Amino acid sequence: MDKRTNAITLHGNPFSLVGKEIKVGDIAPDFSALTTDLKSVSLSDYKRKTILISVFPSIDTGVCALQTKRFNDEAGKLSHIQIINISVDLPFALGRFCAAENINNSISLSDHKNLDFGLKYGFVIEELRLLSRGVVVINAEGIVTYVEYVKEVSEHPDYEKVLKMLK
Repeated sequence: MDKRTNAITLHGNPFSLVGKEIKVGDIAPDFSALTTDLKSVSLSDYKRKTILISVFPSIDTGVCALQTKRFNDEAGKLSHIQIINISVDLPFALGRFCAAENINNSISLSDHKNLDFGLKYGFVIEELRLLSRGVVVINAEGIVTYVEYVKEVSEHPDYEKVLKMLK
């Protein structure tokens, strides 16, 4: 397993990311995760669409909640984009949050069972068994066109940069 020592920080403390680091130009690896109603879905279920994957540690933190709301709001303006929110939160927690916050323009997935997404895309924080914060964009041909691993997990991704690239 690939390991990037001290690849990110959380509140200034260094942590390691494990899994394959994804790069622009890579063919997006297929992965499986659970929907909020416990159905297994794969990235390949959304082929032939441009996909924005919003990655975060836990929906029950302020930055993660804001990131999910922001991309959900943007999804209403970007009808040609499928937005997928993913964390290791249990499907029930994601479902509760999405229902309470009217997150209905994007899909929320749980990677808690096998870390399939996290390991294939290099977002697993080894010491915490959480996903790090970031964004991945995949074009309709299945090629990664944008990747952001947020270096300080408690900070937001660069919304403007990714949204400008999508428009």
